[in-house]
Amino acid sequence: MTRTLILGGTAWLGREIADQLVAQGGDVTCLARGESGAVPSGVTFICSDRRVPGAYDLVAGDAWDEIIELSYEADLVAGALEALSSSTQHWTLVSSVSVYASKTEPGADEQAVLVEPSDGEDYAHAKVAAERATAEAVGDRLLIVRPGLIVGPGDMSDRFGYWVSRLALASAGSVLVPDTHGRCVQFIDVRDLAGWLMRAGNERLTGIYNAVGTERELSTVLLAAAQIAGHTGEFISADDDWLTAHNVNYWAGPRSLPLWLPRSDSAFAQRSRNRFLAAGGTERDLTQTLKDVLADERTRGLDRERRSGLTRDEENSLLAKISQ
Repeated sequence: MTRTLILGGTAWLGREIADQLVAQGGDVTCLARGESGAVPSGVTFICSDRRVPGAYDLVAGDAWDEIIELSYEADLVAGALEALSSSTQHWTLVSSVSVYASKTEPGADEQAVLVEPSDGEDYAHAKVAAERATAEAVGDRLLIVRPGLIVGPGDMSDRFGYWVSRLALASAGSVLVPDTHGRCVQFIDVRDLAGWLMRAGNERLTGIYNAVGTERELSTVLLAAAQIAGHTGEFISADDDWLTAHNVNYWAGPRSLPLWLPRSDSAFAQRSRNRFLAAGGTERDLTQTLKDVLADERTRGLDRERRSGLTRDEENSLLAKISQ
């Protein structure tokens, strides 16, 4: 029986990994503060603040087949490596495609230039620092996984789910969209990513992999979301200059149009996934992901307060200005 220690495991991706490992008969332990939720049934939970002395005492003396690190914060990464790097046969670090310096090279692979590492709070730079520190400590037992946008039921970022949710809420009403011409999106369902991470750990896969989904046209995804949502209204498109002039933000966060990127950053959603596919990476059908995401959005409330996107009132106000 494979023994896996997940550093985290009570939030979204970590919980999905733990759930799938247990379903496959694994012996799974999660070490975390537990503030993001409960671990799945069958998982051993060790409540520990990784920033306090002795945080790893209850797991450092054990022999692990696999350790999965989900954090990128310098003190957490360093502390775990010091306490545990010699205690496992295989170490997986979940990084991000945000580590790449350029977002203007479609099809760029894992050899592309990275941003400079930093121990600060900047996400991309801190991820690079985590990669380098882990590689130095773990050596040839290391798997570095660089996902792009992760989507699926339970996503608390509200990015991908915004569109199918808004289209369902709007019903026969109009929905504001960015100019989709030449724009792509690339994402991976959290369940597919967790499944691949599990298999990669079991197989002791090492090296660096962009765990990303198929490159799709944004317009294709929006049309598929509209069909799943039963939306019968119009898409009202606005160009970048108009949207930014009206204080609509790119990508994520309040008052944004999620998944919309500046054209200068378009290749962020066009990363090579050849190594991932060669290593058994798979993805479920877009329609199935959209259906499952909509069901989750309905459960949480289509008109709830969201971390990303426009409120319906904000959207209607913008639509009124377009029509003037």
